[in-house]
Amino acid sequence: MLEEIREQIKQLIARYEAEKAENQRLRQELHACEETAEALRKQITELESEIETRKLTEAFAVAAPTDAKAKVDKLIKEIDKCISYLEEA
Repeated sequence: MLEEIREQIKQLIARYEAEKAENQRLRQELHACEETAEALRKQITELESEIETRKLTEAFAVAAPTDAKAKVDKLIKEIDKCISYLEEA
């Protein structure tokens, strides 16, 4: 009976060590995923900035000044809408 208890304790310790190792592996995987997510967030921000720059470039590339003013007004409205979304978040 005592030998059975010792064997069960050994098995529990082995399972504990296996779970501990799995936990560590999952923590490392989570950390790597968090780093990837942060890098992707930065890339999204950069791409959004590039889109806005291109929109502005296109707005000022039009032939007629009234068209440019209309496009700038539209961009300002879009920016105001984005700001309001950010304030809500």
